[in-house]
Amino acid sequence: MQRKIKKKHTAVSAPIADLVTYRALPTNSVDYIDPFLFLNHHGPQVYQPNNQGLPFGPHPHRGFETLTFILEGDITHQDTGGGKDVIEAGGVQWMTAGSGLIHAEVSSEKFKKEGGPMEILQLWFNLPAKYKMVKPNYIGLQKDKIPVVTEADGKVKVNVVSGKWGETEGPIPSLSDIHMASIEMQQGAGFTTSIAAARNIFFYVVRGKVTVNGVEAEKLNLVEFTNEGEEITVNASEDSYLLLGHAKPFNEPVVAHGPFVMNTEEEIREAFRDYQMGKMGAWEE
Repeated sequence: MQRKIKKKHTAVSAPIADLVTYRALPTNSVDYIDPFLFLNHHGPQVYQPNNQGLPFGPHPHRGFETLTFILEGDITHQDTGGGKDVIEAGGVQWMTAGSGLIHAEVSSEKFKKEGGPMEILQLWFNLPAKYKMVKPNYIGLQKDKIPVVTEADGKVKVNVVSGKWGETEGPIPSLSDIHMASIEMQQGAGFTTSIAAARNIFFYVVRGKVTVNGVEAEKLNLVEFTNEGEEITVNASEDSYLLLGHAKPFNEPVVAHGPFVMNTEEEIREAFRDYQMGKMGAWEE
């Protein structure tokens, strides 16, 4: 039985300085899809030579995880847990903020000097209460470290980041059994997959235009599903790029304030206190 679609949402324009940004979660029409909390779609745009690069200087996080897809351009990552990396186009970064750290995501010196095209997706996953205070962790993977499953005679490429696609396991272990993939589709190609009805689906069209379970969705569309049915059938009417993920909902209270996502207001206040007291580390340039 095909999974039923509840509603289609369109990302809203939310520029950050000179960075073209569309926010798909949260918007006025959808708050979150448990445990998927937040998605910012930066770009596509072209940076001129001698630019300032991405504006995400040092800032704290606690209580959730971030997954960043670098479609074009690059990201230099640094955090107070010891993570330091430059990930280029096609790669991903997965950071478990857990008990808290300070991190920055900026452009490399090379990108700032030379410029070029840039498109980046920043996705936040909640952590269940039992994992909110785990030790922070960072994993950065270049494109060649992400397994690719091909379907439709190679016209569909599934980049498996976490969880499984068929028999292929993603390289990033998820604490909460979150399955995430990015999918590249050529015009006219299609695929069908099955996702257990109890799991919530995250489906976002980054580029192109597709039909999913009979509903047309185009770039900047987030498709929200019900929990009826299991089968997902996607056909591309243009060359397209999607994010597709799924997870069991946590069904826990979500209290978010700026860079912290916890279960209660008191835990948010505690997070601010801990940050101000230096418990999330001291930033070193």
